Amino acid sequence: MEKPVCPQKAPYRVTLEEGKTYYWCTCGLSAKQPFCDGAHKGGAFSPLKWVADKTQTTSLCGCKATMRAPLCDGSHMLE
Repeated sequence: MEKPVCPQKAPYRVTLEEGKTYYWCTCGLSAKQPFCDGAHKGGAFSPLKWVADKTQTTSLCGCKATMRAPLCDGSHMLE
């Protein structure tokens, strides 16, 4: 099983809009982290489609090791 690239060992603080669909990068190759820009094409990864349940600023995983994707769960502190 392929492992994703770790673009940063810290979460990305982003403001999400209620009802809006986001595509979280799972491969770590996107230049538009934490969101997908299509850099995964031809690889083993595909983006995670996620709809924000409310408008808020939150932490999205930057290390790609979270067990609560796309939300940061602190996994970057264990690596």
